[in-house]
Amino acid sequence: MSDTLEKTIKLGLIGDNITRSKSPRLHRQAGALTGLDVTYDRLIPKDLGMTFEETFARAQQSGFRGINVTYPYKEVAAKMVTISDPGVAAIGAVNTVVFGTEGPKGFNTDYTGFKRAYRGVMGDQPPGIVCLIGTGGVGKAVAYGLLDLGADEIRCVDLDRSKAEGLTEGLRQVAGATRIEVSTDAQASAEGAQGIVNCTPLGMVGIGGTPLPGPAMAGATWAFDAVYTPVETTFLTDAASAGLQVVSGYELFFGQGVDAWDIFTGVALDHAALRRAISEEPK
Repeated sequence: MSDTLEKTIKLGLIGDNITRSKSPRLHRQAGALTGLDVTYDRLIPKDLGMTFEETFARAQQSGFRGINVTYPYKEVAAKMVTISDPGVAAIGAVNTVVFGTEGPKGFNTDYTGFKRAYRGVMGDQPPGIVCLIGTGGVGKAVAYGLLDLGADEIRCVDLDRSKAEGLTEGLRQVAGATRIEVSTDAQASAEGAQGIVNCTPLGMVGIGGTPLPGPAMAGATWAFDAVYTPVETTFLTDAASAGLQVVSGYELFFGQGVDAWDIFTGVALDHAALRRAISEEPK
């Protein structure tokens, strides 16, 4: 990074349902492994009696090196930062922000983290036809990741059709040979799909549920859930029962986390050692 990295690094996460987020553990352990004193705070706007914008400003003014941003603020955050990567600008959502002398800069490690997670399980196998349920911040990042991975078709599903149409409009501008469709019906869009993806908050601790009945997954080959608290969601349990290869939301969590660490600090990190440290740390 261009700004001088201090020995003590203050980081945080802004979101609405983050009391069980593992991000503090990841970044604190990364600090311990690299000899840096890292603090990482959960910043929940409603608990602070503040808006997202006010919480963001407080973090910037309170000496935070940077913040992660999660549901439902990723698209709002994108409007409050400078984005230098055209791909991230096209996504229109950021989950990583660095505060520097030139103002807040935004990045999207959901995008890179998803590709890392997919390849870790599926290797070079292309995604095929994908039913993507949920077109908010993480859905946008995953959709652009699917383009990079060579998906044949992406069916963008959202109960809010205008959100799905907004995503498809952007995707079609850079889609190349990938077909882009829009729908409000997840079950219909899952028919004939090889990949089933959940990018809604359904299944998350405190929310529960699943975006798709288990029988609707029959015939698909792989599934990914962006939710990672809990790791074993109903969606992924149903997918495994139907014989699909499962890409866990935990892999996205880990991938986006190590990519964010690199953006925050630029300090090399032993990923295998970090995995062990996270799993061994008391919850």
